[in-house]
Amino acid sequence: MDRWKQYGGLAGLFAVCLAAGFWGFTSTGGALPWAKRSAQALQRGARDGGGALIDLGRGILIAGPIRQGGMMLEFLAVVILLAVLGIGLYVYASRYREFDDSERAA
Repeated sequence: MDRWKQYGGLAGLFAVCLAAGFWGFTSTGGALPWAKRSAQALQRGARDGGGALIDLGRGILIAGPIRQGGMMLEFLAVVILLAVLGIGLYVYASRYREFDDSERAA
């Protein structure tokens, strides 16, 4: 593949990720509405002491803005997309490695 195509693809991917992050940041109201609540939670946690870092009895914890904002479907779609992408890359890499090994043996 041409080096400039790789750079262009990487720049395009970076632009898409940056735009998606900016959209997510602005659609949830940015950091300001949650900064005060976050500070209070941190101070309360420091004052009251800590609990278990992972509590399997409580189930999966999802951030308040996602859960309360009705964005669970979108969150689930992103999780499934990332899982499918990870599995696809794993399968692709294992197949690509098989071809590479057979070329070296010949």
